[in-house]
Amino acid sequence: MNTVLGSALLPTYPAPTVEFVDGDGVWLTDAAGKRYLDFAAGIAVVGLGHKHPAPLAAAHAQLDRLWHASNLFATEPVLSLARKLSDRFGGAQCFFCNSGAEANEAAIKYARKATGRPGVLALEQGFHGRTTGALAITGQPSKQAGFEPLLPGARFATPNDVASLHAAASDDVGLVILEPVLGEGGVIPLEQSFVEAAAALASELGALLAFDEVQTGVGRTGSFFAFERLGVRPQLATLAKGLANGLPIGCLLVADEATGAFSPGDHGSTFGGNPVVCAAAGAVVDTIDDELLAGVRANGERLAAGLAGLNGVTEVRGAGLLVGAVLDGPAQPVADAALEAGLVCLTSGPNVLRLAPPLVVSAAEVDLALRTLTEVTSA
Repeated sequence: MNTVLGSALLPTYPAPTVEFVDGDGVWLTDAAGKRYLDFAAGIAVVGLGHKHPAPLAAAHAQLDRLWHASNLFATEPVLSLARKLSDRFGGAQCFFCNSGAEANEAAIKYARKATGRPGVLALEQGFHGRTTGALAITGQPSKQAGFEPLLPGARFATPNDVASLHAAASDDVGLVILEPVLGEGGVIPLEQSFVEAAAALASELGALLAFDEVQTGVGRTGSFFAFERLGVRPQLATLAKGLANGLPIGCLLVADEATGAFSPGDHGSTFGGNPVVCAAAGAVVDTIDDELLAGVRANGERLAAGLAGLNGVTEVRGAGLLVGAVLDGPAQPVADAALEAGLVCLTSGPNVLRLAPPLVVSAAEVDLALRTLTEVTSA
């Protein structure tokens, strides 16, 4: 494939080879008119598919009324979205921002203010964003290299290793933060026993437990929040990616029993709570119902079962429609070949192919993706 040149852009991403110009449902179209089955969904963002009528109509209607207002004033979409998320969480207050990294920065600040302790216990291979604070608690040294010194006080445990969790603990820890499935670190689901141990440790330390649900939330794993399937409800949760189906939003939820640490002026975001984005997000939340979630679980199982039979796949892991296929070689050449064949997918680490299609994907579209991957891995 030829590289799509973008000389006016800072080279923070690999040079793109495709320019997409349109999307519809689970399909994308490039500038040459070629169609692609989208099993990346903008990195688990376009959960309802491209141009889904519910958030599309909500955003259009709000654009005709009010684009922006300062957070010094209220708007109906932000108040409505906060109520909906609070109800889904089981009682919480919301802070809205523009991305997952910003939501995690808010969680770091909130825990520090609430507990008076600056330490953060996170996981090796975890990913929480690329801003300075979020990068400091991201357990991937390759992403931190070149940007040290970072925010001090971060310590890391091994995923699903309870002994390492306790070994990393310290009296200065005010925040324990976990991804229910480590999305950027290899699509590694956390075991319920490990999450329960982390919750108990946080309580023992007097720390707040946070779940980074930026990638796993809003139905991606088959429940609205991934923590629902683990049976552990955190004091803090962060959302972003799929919340507004592609419009920029992030959210920190603080459980009712943990509220009270922030006061006016402690934190803020100029564009956080934008009424157009919140209107779209409210429509997304309304659309994530039991029927859709049942489809996520069923099609996730179908996808995982099909991947397990592919040439070169040694393990399949994940939850719902966040699925990782561990390969016996590098994943990027497989992703590149799939793109050439009309299937968009992702990688997660050097040897994991990551598939995160829109939640509305059909069984027939799952089968089509599997046929394409069968051809690619058999070549």
